Amino acid sequence: MENINALKPRPTTTIDKVPLFQKAAFGSGHLVNNLLPGALGVFSFFLITAYGIDPAIAGLLAAIPRFFDALSDPIMGFISDNTTSKWGRRRPYIFVGAILSAILFIVQWQLYVENGTNFNFWYFLSFSILFIFANTIFSTPLIGFGYEMTSNSKERTRLMGIANMVGQISWMIVPLFWVLIANVDLFKTQQEGVRTLSVFVGFTCLIFGILPALFCKENDVSDADSKAKITFKNLAVNIKILFQNIKNMTKNDPFMRLCGATFLVFNGFQMVASFSFFIIVFYMFNGSYEMAGTVPAVFSILIAFTTFILVIPTVTWMANKYGKRNAFIISTFISIIGYILKWWGFVVVDENTIVLFNDVILQIGVVKFSVETPLILLLPIPFMAFGLGGLFTLMMSMTADVCDLDELQNGLPRREGTFGAIYWWSVKIGQSIALALGGLVLSLVGFDAGKATQTLETMNDLRIADIIIPSLTAGLAVWIMWNYSLNEDKVKVIQKELEERRAAKNKLKAEQNVI
Repeated sequence: MENINALKPRPTTTIDKVPLFQKAAFGSGHLVNNLLPGALGVFSFFLITAYGIDPAIAGLLAAIPRFFDALSDPIMGFISDNTTSKWGRRRPYIFVGAILSAILFIVQWQLYVENGTNFNFWYFLSFSILFIFANTIFSTPLIGFGYEMTSNSKERTRLMGIANMVGQISWMIVPLFWVLIANVDLFKTQQEGVRTLSVFVGFTCLIFGILPALFCKENDVSDADSKAKITFKNLAVNIKILFQNIKNMTKNDPFMRLCGATFLVFNGFQMVASFSFFIIVFYMFNGSYEMAGTVPAVFSILIAFTTFILVIPTVTWMANKYGKRNAFIISTFISIIGYILKWWGFVVVDENTIVLFNDVILQIGVVKFSVETPLILLLPIPFMAFGLGGLFTLMMSMTADVCDLDELQNGLPRREGTFGAIYWWSVKIGQSIALALGGLVLSLVGFDAGKATQTLETMNDLRIADIIIPSLTAGLAVWIMWNYSLNEDKVKVIQKELEERRAAKNKLKAEQNVI
C-alpha cells in the first residue's frame, strides 16, 4: 500500500453527487426506521394500562425480541454484502422488508383483552419476533445502502443530513400518539386506539419504506467473484467468515472510536430520556398530570423540530467547512451546554410563569388539545438538540468513510452492510443497558411513580442526574474522538488508491478474457 500522506486527494466530480430526489427517497427509509421503533415504544406502554399485562411480563415482551434483533443484524448485513442479483444487493431486501415490516407491525398490535393475558402474551411475543426479523431485512441493507450511494466524503454528510432530517419528522409525530390514544372522543378504549393507529403507522411505513428500493441507485463496486456464496451447504463456512469479519472490524481504530462515541452520547441521552417527563410533571407541575397536559409531548416535538430546522443543516455545514471530527466535537460541546441549561429551564410553574402558545389549540380530526408551554422550557432545547442531531448525521457519514479504509486494508467485497449492522448492534445493546440503568437511577434518588407528589430532595437529585449523566457521557465521547485520524483528506487519498486498484484489476480481467 502506498503512503497515504504522499498521495494527492482527487477532486470532487459530478458523478459523486446524489440527486436530491434520491436523497429524499433514501430519507423516506429513515422516516420508517424512526417511526416504527418510536411507535413501538409508545404502544408498548399500553400493554400495561390497556391490556392488563404485568409490568415485569411487559418487560420480557420488550427484551426477548431484542435478543433476536442482536443476533439477526450482523447476519443480515453479511447476507446483503454478499448478494448478487440483477436488482442489486440492497434493494430487493429493502423492498420485501418494508412490506413485511408494515404487515407484521399491524398484526402484532391486533390484541383484544377478551382473549386473556396468556394468549395475548404468546400472540404478541410471536409476532414481535417475526416483526424484528422483517425489520432487520429492511433496515440493515438500508443502512449499508446509504454508505455506498456516493464516494465523496462531503456528499456523504449531505446525504446523511437529509436522511436524518426526514427521520426527524417521525419524532414530531410519535409524541402525539400519547394524546390520541388516550382521547376518549376519538377512541372508546385505549385498545381501540392502539389497534387503529397501528394500521395507519403500518401503511405509512409500507409506502415510504419501498421508496429507496424503487428510486435510489446502487453503487456496488464489489467484484461478484469475491463475494461469499450464500447457501445452506456452506453455512458453517459463512458463519466463520462473518466472525472473522467482525474480528477484523474490532481492529479498525476509527470504526471503534465511532462506535464508542455513539454508545456514550446516545445511551447517556437514553438513560435520562424519561427523566424530563417526570421532572415536568412532578417538579414543574407538582405531580399534576392534568396541569402538565401536553407539555411533555410539546417539549419532545420542539426538540425534533429544532433538530430538523436548525441542527442538521448547521452540523452539515460545519462538517463540510471544518471537518466531521471537528463538527462532532463542537456539536457535542453545544449539547452539554443544553443539558446544563435544563437546571434553569425546568422551573416550578406558577401564576407568574410566561406561557408560549397561550390559548393555541391544535386539532387533529375531531381531537382538540392545548399546546401552551412555559416559555422558559425552551431555553435548553436549541442546545440539547445538537447532541443526537449532530451524532447520527456525522457518524453515519464517517462510517461510510471507514468502509473505504476497510476495503483498502482488507480487499473486496465491501462490507457496508456488516459495518452498519455492527454499529447499530452496539447502539441497541447500549440502549438496553441504558434503560436498565435509568431505572436504577430513579430508584436510587427515591422516585416513586405511584405517589402523587415527590419530595423536593428527590426531584433535585433527579434534576442533577438529568444534567450530569448525559454531560459526562458526552464529554467522554469527545475525548474518544479527539484523536480520530480518518479526516476528509485521507479519505480522498484512500479513494484514489482504490480507484487505481480497481482499474488495474479490471484491466487484468479484460486481458484474461481476451486470452
